[in-house]
Amino acid sequence: MGTSTSRATAQSNYSLRGSGFGIPGVQVDGMDVRAVKAAADEALEHCRSGKGPIILEMLTYRYRGHSMSDPAKYRSKDEVQKMRSEHDPIEQVKARLMEQGWASEDELKAIDKDVRDIVADSADFAQNDPEPDVSELYTDILL
Repeated sequence: MGTSTSRATAQSNYSLRGSGFGIPGVQVDGMDVRAVKAAADEALEHCRSGKGPIILEMLTYRYRGHSMSDPAKYRSKDEVQKMRSEHDPIEQVKARLMEQGWASEDELKAIDKDVRDIVADSADFAQNDPEPDVSELYTDILL
C-alpha cells in the first residue's frame, strides 16, 4: 500500500502488461463516465466476438489516503480540491444533466437524498441484522 508503482514494477502502464501474452490493453480516463462506458462497450464486444480477453486500465484519482493510517500528505489540499472541482465523475454527470436540460438541480438533490437514505438503511441493516445461519455458508457458491 505504501509502495509507489514505479518502485514495484518495471511496467507501470498496466494496460500493457498482457502484451507478452497477446492480450491487448487500453488506458481509460476512469474519471470520465462516458469514456469508461465506451471502453467497457468496446471490451465487451472484443470478448464476445471471440477475440479473447482485454485489459482495461482505469486511471483514477483518490481524494483520500488508502486507509485510516494514510494521511495522504503526499498531495496538497489545493491539488485534491482542483481534481474534485474539475474532474469528479459525479459532478461532471450532474453538470451535463443540467446543461442538457435532462434534470434540474432540485431533481438531482432529491436523487442524492434518496441514495443517501438507501446507503444509510443498508449500513443499518448490515450492522443490526443477525448473522446468517451456518447452513447458508455455501448458498449460491459454485464449487
